[in-house]
Amino acid sequence: MVDQTPEGGWLLLTNDDGIEAPGFRMLAQALNKAGHSIIAFAPSENNSAAGMRINLMKPMKLRPRHDLIPTWGLDESKAEVRLFELDGTPCDTMIVALDGGIQHVAPGVVPRLVVSGVNLGPNMSQDSYHSGTMGAAREAGLYGMPALASSLASFELDGMEGAVKATVDLIEVALKALPHTPENLRRPHVDVSASHLTRWPEIPATPAWEDDPKGALRTAFRHGELMLNLNVPPVWDGSVTTTRLGMRWYRNAVSFGSIEEDETALFTIGGATIDHSPVHQSDCDAVDSGHASVSCLPVWPQTHPLALDDGLLKWVLESSEGGYPAWLHA
Repeated sequence: MVDQTPEGGWLLLTNDDGIEAPGFRMLAQALNKAGHSIIAFAPSENNSAAGMRINLMKPMKLRPRHDLIPTWGLDESKAEVRLFELDGTPCDTMIVALDGGIQHVAPGVVPRLVVSGVNLGPNMSQDSYHSGTMGAAREAGLYGMPALASSLASFELDGMEGAVKATVDLIEVALKALPHTPENLRRPHVDVSASHLTRWPEIPATPAWEDDPKGALRTAFRHGELMLNLNVPPVWDGSVTTTRLGMRWYRNAVSFGSIEEDETALFTIGGATIDHSPVHQSDCDAVDSGHASVSCLPVWPQTHPLALDDGLLKWVLESSEGGYPAWLHA
């Protein structure tokens, strides 16, 4: 197999709004302009709020969308471009791509980082459980890939240019913390003794990561145990803040009616009012203040052997001078 790795490596792109969504197009254009080679495995249609839903035992068509390269004005002399759409969910795109699909349709292409977005709409607080954008990034992490999710914290397109810029900036910061090729793709070696991992239910008096917590977090990111989640306000002041998940409450989310012919009730979820409970250093509070929020989130459930150590997690809130997580900088 011929190595198809360009100098800066490949970025694997996906989203939940569908391959022709404006945020996805604008991100592809910006990355191409910046000289990043991209391969896209994106849903063929909108799959918002799909969470981590997957299709089992259902054939899904994967189609090349090279027609979008000239339509979007992508310049293949600047960086390589491969675009594909899948008739599946965001998580399906990552499973297909990382479990053999890329090698089937683009032999020799090995992604360095997964980027999911840019989503139209916020993905903060409890959205992390429902979001297809975040679900795709988390699925990539399950396969051992470093990943980030990105969202414009608005359902209007105003501000998408800023969200795309913030995403490209974060990608370039993240790439500096990553090797040229992934270390843990498809998890060929599982080391449950790695310093960043939990020892639960035991709680060691001296954690294995104590001498180098930032290095432990970089390893967690490189191995797919830690992901990044970016939210950018529609009116962005240009600053970045390292955050935790905040608290948002969706009230009166259900509207209902009935069908006259029988007693069947109709329920529609959407259009909720949002209550926000202030939380120190949270994504919700940062976005409300005009800052881009970068949250560092564990990929695995907290009682899983590959979950991050509880004590180590406090270090994800330490920020660098530029506002990004301090552990991203060696």
